[in-house]
Amino acid sequence: MFAAFVIAAKDLRQRFRDRSALVLGFVAPVAVAALMSFAFSGVESFHADIALVDNDRGQIAVALRGALTGPELSGVLTIRDAADDAEARRMVDDGDAGAGLIIPAGFSAAAVGDQPIGLRVLGTPDEPLQAQVARAVADAYVAQLNADRLSVHVALAAGFPQSRAAELAAAVANLQLPESVQAQPTGYRQLRTASYYAPAMGIMFVLFAIGFTARNYFTEQRTGTLERIGAAPLTRGVVLLGKSLAAFVYSVVSLGTLAIVSSLAFDAEWGPPAAALALILAFSAVLVALTALVVAVARTERQADGLATIITFVLLLHGGNFVLLSQAPEMLRRLALLTPNGWALRGFTDLATGAGATSAIVPVLVILGMAALLGTIAAVVGRRRPA
Repeated sequence: MFAAFVIAAKDLRQRFRDRSALVLGFVAPVAVAALMSFAFSGVESFHADIALVDNDRGQIAVALRGALTGPELSGVLTIRDAADDAEARRMVDDGDAGAGLIIPAGFSAAAVGDQPIGLRVLGTPDEPLQAQVARAVADAYVAQLNADRLSVHVALAAGFPQSRAAELAAAVANLQLPESVQAQPTGYRQLRTASYYAPAMGIMFVLFAIGFTARNYFTEQRTGTLERIGAAPLTRGVVLLGKSLAAFVYSVVSLGTLAIVSSLAFDAEWGPPAAALALILAFSAVLVALTALVVAVARTERQADGLATIITFVLLLHGGNFVLLSQAPEMLRRLALLTPNGWALRGFTDLATGAGATSAIVPVLVILGMAALLGTIAAVVGRRRPA
């Protein structure tokens, strides 16, 4: 066992003396995580700026404006008044507003009239979500208003005095938006982009170590280093154990360093330290198993490099390292559950949003199960490999 630690220490010294390994393991993850966090920081929250044109000036229009500027929607909507339709269109086109809402003339009078009521929504391809929000608000308000208008006509048809129709119209003016947005505490924090992309990028660059370690193995085989080690009273298993320990330590140190730096520099949330460490250790174990599988299957340095590249990018593309899984298509979310990095990101995301340390238990167990399966396959293939 002591010999395995000696081999691991030798490999770690070589790796930490290699500038490319230092860049891939420590510098690049921090830099790319910072860039990804800044690039996608806008997805953390949503706020719509809507240009409002009131061509009606009636009671119903005033009630609509009051509902849009009320406290229920103040956190997600900002209303910007426009003098006319042309100014609203200009504000939307220039980016001063994400969408426009036009109240037509006669809107209030139509509340007790025979013609359907409609609002006009202005949008832009640059802000499709804001236009959808404006349209949803308009549709909900108009639907409720049309229902109230129908109630007015039913009341008048049933014999309600026509002279009191103004009272009915005033009652319609007091309606509230049928749908409102309210902040409700759930016990969980909002996921920051830095809290997602810090572990995502760290995992990505750690996966690149599969190719680095496998190439190193075949390089030592080609240069005769493994033969000299084999001449010592050591078994092949001890040699592979030493190299596996080196890869494991490299992964743990890389991800651990990123966790500390990103927490201090970007306010990334990694959750309770013990739970985050468990995820890091579990993923480092599966990294060792993947490396062993590449070494067992490949026959040359070039084959090892190609196989490691394929495995790395398949895992990255399907595990959600480049896109928030919560916003990914359903198919990608399902595929992510077939990858160790997908489960690791799921665990880190739960921890970052305030879930307890126990939320990491299932991801850790699944990742360790994958590591055991891959390690078993690597061992079986390795035994059949000719010496």
